[in-house]
Order: sequence, then C-alpha cells, then structure tokens
Amino acid sequence: QVQLVESGGGLVQPGGSLRLSCVLSGGTLRTYAMGWFRQAPGKARQFVTAISRAGATYYGDFVKGRFAISRDDAKNTVHLRMNNLDPDDTAIYYCAAGGVSGSPYLHRSDEYDFWGQGTQVTVSS
Repeated sequence: QVQLVESGGGLVQPGGSLRLSCVLSGGTLRTYAMGWFRQAPGKARQFVTAISRAGATYYGDFVKGRFAISRDDAKNTVHLRMNNLDPDDTAIYYCAAGGVSGSPYLHRSDEYDFWGQGTQVTVSS
C-alpha cells in the first residue's frame, strides 16, 4: 500500500548541489518519521539524515552542515538538499518511512518500515 519514490539524482561536479525528493503514496507522510540513507559499492548502508514527525532533524557525522532535510506534509514529500558535494558522496540514496513515536534510533535502518528503490547520485569531474 505505502510506496516511496525518490527523484532528483544525477551527475554533478565536485562542489555542486542537488536536491533529492521522496514522494509517499498510499498513506499520510506526516504520520511517519522520514530518513535518508545511502549505499556506495562495496560499502555498508550509511545513515545520512532523518526528520521526526515533530520536525526534529538528525544528521550523520560526515554531513558537516552541507545537507539539509525538510518535509512538506501537505505534498506528502520529503526533500534532501545537498551542497558542496564531494566524490565520496557518490552512492545510491534511499528514503525510508517509519519509526516508533519518540524513537531515539532514527539513525538505524531497522527503525523504518517502508523503503524507496533509490536514486543514483554521482559526483565526478
């Protein structure tokens, strides 16, 4: 029933920016915590950012102010704005919905119930 579809990935030069979007259908986005994870070839899935139902935000240590998550509940959409991209940011980016209300574990992938199929981000000159 619930489906997530990511968009906005592509090829960008180092130092450039992208904005990813994730649209939820079959449910109401405001009832979920939302997260972004990424996975590069040969590496484990990595937490990028999350936003709770109340709007609290959390970021992985590597972000260092470069990324921002936001939610537009009226449009059932979550965005990930990424600035000053580096080749190390190259990965497939996935959005996820779920989380127990008030959970302190939104950085853990097992806190989420629904996942999108991902969008490829490639940072290269």
